[in-house]
Amino acid sequence: MTAVAVRLRGALALALFVVAGLGATGHASGLESLQIVTASGTHEFQVEIAADDATRERGLMNRRYMAPDRGMLFEFDQEAPVSFWMKNTYIPLDMIFFSRAGVVTNVVADAEPLSERVIPSGPPCAAVLELNGGEAAAIGLKVGDTVRHPFFRP
Repeated sequence: MTAVAVRLRGALALALFVVAGLGATGHASGLESLQIVTASGTHEFQVEIAADDATRERGLMNRRYMAPDRGMLFEFDQEAPVSFWMKNTYIPLDMIFFSRAGVVTNVVADAEPLSERVIPSGPPCAAVLELNGGEAAAIGLKVGDTVRHPFFRP
């Protein structure tokens, strides 16, 4: 291999490393504030928004860590029953299902990582919030509690 080819490979490897690094930090960009109101108070989270099919399909797959105050909000165009699964998702998650008015309609706690078991919304929902497993219990979240975020209409 020539010296030029070695340098080109090195430059390509560096470029790929930089692009991969940008992608990893890109998860944290574009976070929005969301508050969940429970009997124990108002609890603030910073969430990524999954508002299109590609982002909703990818969700939190292939991630190994999520900060305690973070989550992902899946927004849908209309209220309807939805289903999720945990395939390729390494983090145990709580899934919180909301009506368009921002009322909790169902809570699925500690969804099993890497499982292909289908997790239904129960009643129709307009959005789903994924938080780290155990977070819903920690804040005392129950069906009927509410969320504050611009997506929801009271």
